Amino acid sequence: MTRKPAKTKPKAKPAEVVGHTLERAFDPLTSALKRAALKRAEKNSRAFDDRLPAPAAAKPAKGAMPVSPLAVPFPRMPPIRGVEMATGRAGFYKHERDDLLVMTFPEGASCAGVFTRHGVGSAPVDWCKRHLEATRGEGVRALVVNAGCANSFTGRPGADAVRRVAASVGKRFDCRQRDVMVASTGVIGVLLDDAKITARLPEIEHRLTADGWAGAAKGIMTTDTFPKGAYAEAKIDGVTVRIGGICKGSGMIAPDMATMLAFVATDAAISPAALQNLVSLYTRNTFNAVTVDGDRSTNDTLLLFATGQSGAPRISRAGDKRLADFRVKLEAVLMDLAQQLVRDGEGANKFIKVTVTGAESAASARKIARTICESPLVKTAFAGEDANWGRITMAVGRADEPIDRDSLSIRFGSLWAAQDGLISPTYDEAKMSAYMKNAELEVTVDVGVGRASSTMWTCDLTKRYVEINGDYRS
Repeated sequence: MTRKPAKTKPKAKPAEVVGHTLERAFDPLTSALKRAALKRAEKNSRAFDDRLPAPAAAKPAKGAMPVSPLAVPFPRMPPIRGVEMATGRAGFYKHERDDLLVMTFPEGASCAGVFTRHGVGSAPVDWCKRHLEATRGEGVRALVVNAGCANSFTGRPGADAVRRVAASVGKRFDCRQRDVMVASTGVIGVLLDDAKITARLPEIEHRLTADGWAGAAKGIMTTDTFPKGAYAEAKIDGVTVRIGGICKGSGMIAPDMATMLAFVATDAAISPAALQNLVSLYTRNTFNAVTVDGDRSTNDTLLLFATGQSGAPRISRAGDKRLADFRVKLEAVLMDLAQQLVRDGEGANKFIKVTVTGAESAASARKIARTICESPLVKTAFAGEDANWGRITMAVGRADEPIDRDSLSIRFGSLWAAQDGLISPTYDEAKMSAYMKNAELEVTVDVGVGRASSTMWTCDLTKRYVEINGDYRS
């Protein structure tokens, strides 16, 4: 929704706009953290896990798909003080499975969000954006998520369905309907049957628990093959605070919010404005730096909640030095979740990190990296374990960004494929072929025109991707 800027004191900008101005607006935060914190976040994205052991092989439930070979176990996630949750079966799927999640938050909780930039959008996205802007993130009390129906491209009836859900939840939990966030995922163009949700609210209310993260992660899955969660602890002014989150996504994943839903909560006390600054900043190099197939969803939503129940002092500015450790751990949680989306890419067998260096600007490096990551020819070469660096050269050139052809260099892991515009004198086909058999791969491309760099993560493109999406609705 577009609004004219106020002529007096400007209101808080909508969530989807804030990210564009943050890098210039932050005090010492941007320059210091862009390099150091991101590197630490990636390195430590699993350092706080204490993950549960992988479950023993079992016969998949009806409607389930084989678990991705790149899957990681769900982490041990203790309760986040002030957050309760429960799941139930609303019946959006033919087979028996939980497809409804309700989370509740205490009075005074803060909320911030980042949403899809997709031109179509969805009724739940419209609802959250409008009410977060109206309340400025103050006083959010509940979240309702359904899987199996996206409620996107459903016009006024879809918007009315969201309103009825929010109103019913508001009455049950004694809050205003605008204090209820709503998210949906599933088939586009199908109107949400809100009665299926409201009918389950009484039983869900009686099953609310603070220790339900694993069930919550399973309840929001669609084509996902494993539940995704991440957890960390940080210090704020000497007080330990918790950060935990879940997400879902497997296909229709691309930058500018990668289909993806993510819900992260902390018991820290952080103002909505500071929370919005943090989530907008760290989305750029986490959820907006992963791509599975280059297709953005109509429903992408990332919501960050702060309950203020930890006992730590309330922080009102994102650049506050007392948030130093929290910022690092928050970024690590978002990075962990974002990379799990790629690990569960539909049909994926390879987890691939692509770094572009020597670019004219960060934006240019990012565009080149994205072009490489989303090239079907590059992705199918990875699927075939073929170090076809010519296809990477092709993708670099068609990104239409400044490059120096005679300086272009390409490396697979530590093995040089091309240097200074030519095949590397140390190129060894046997070593390359051996490297390509790894489940996790790294590609580095230097385009030779500057000092900027960017990193993205993707997966290969296999026959299984076609199978999954060829019969998605059946």
